[in-house]
Amino acid sequence: METLRQNRAGLGILFVLIGVVCISVNDFLIKQLSGGYPLHQIVFTRSSIGMVVSLLIVQYEGGFGILRTKTPWQHTLRGVLIVIANMTFFVGLAVMPLADVTALFFAAPLFITLLSIPILGEKVGPLRMSAVAVGFVGVIIMQRPWADADSLEVSRYVLALPVIAALTYALNQILTRKLGVESKASAMAVYIQGMFIIVSLAFFVVAGDGRFAEGATSGPMIFLLRAWVWPEGPDMWVFFGLGVNSAIIGYCLSQAYRLADAATIAPFEYIGLPLAVFWGFVIFGDLPDLAVWVGIALILGSGLFVFLRERQKVRMVTTGPARGRRG
Repeated sequence: METLRQNRAGLGILFVLIGVVCISVNDFLIKQLSGGYPLHQIVFTRSSIGMVVSLLIVQYEGGFGILRTKTPWQHTLRGVLIVIANMTFFVGLAVMPLADVTALFFAAPLFITLLSIPILGEKVGPLRMSAVAVGFVGVIIMQRPWADADSLEVSRYVLALPVIAALTYALNQILTRKLGVESKASAMAVYIQGMFIIVSLAFFVVAGDGRFAEGATSGPMIFLLRAWVWPEGPDMWVFFGLGVNSAIIGYCLSQAYRLADAATIAPFEYIGLPLAVFWGFVIFGDLPDLAVWVGIALILGSGLFVFLRERQKVRMVTTGPARGRRG
């Protein structure tokens, strides 16, 4: 039995590694497309392909009947949160270096730990709270509060976008913990893809002709509001690859967390940070400056400590730890 559990944990780790690699590919593909296409067009194409794959998995997991839910408004809220998380992340990605955006977004696990106290009623001891505080110091350093606005490459509003993405993603994950008890992963994926399609189509109806982008000088606003255009040549394959890649991400991450416990799997998601630095340098020629490197180190270190401390806590509970120990 122990060997089987180790093999499943190993397979879970393999799936999460594949998923995170695909996420890093997803991010640089969107950044590559952001110079010529609006965000809502990219999201619509990506989610349409993802919807087809998700519906196929729904059929495999029990048929369309599993799409019925007793909590439609909570699923709607979850969809809104993940749409906000993705939109703010991708808008930031269009005008900021890939590594910077990714590092700031990895504050999400810290938000999850913090928000689990009032929302889920979980106990978080002083050691993990201290690690969360250190991680947020890293976020503050990356915001460069000592610099004046003119010396920053992007505005402070843009610097805040990945942090907003991290916060809304954390809220989404906490809500997922509650809803996942009664809903299949494939059904929840369909709800999310549906929300993306609805929002992106609404953007198309309102701003798809690009009239609101006329005269705009802000990179994020242009990315949000420029007109839809038919993909040219190789871009068609990039769009298709983005959609397929999105489906692979959803499947691999779901499998990873199904095959092994979260405390085992979650730390491996942090390979996304060095991958973001790698792709940012290879594809776009960007390397983080000193403030970003310091922020990455603090966020990475604190996040891994929180995960490892959580894993230790689970082991202590399983083996009957001494009373009163909390971290």
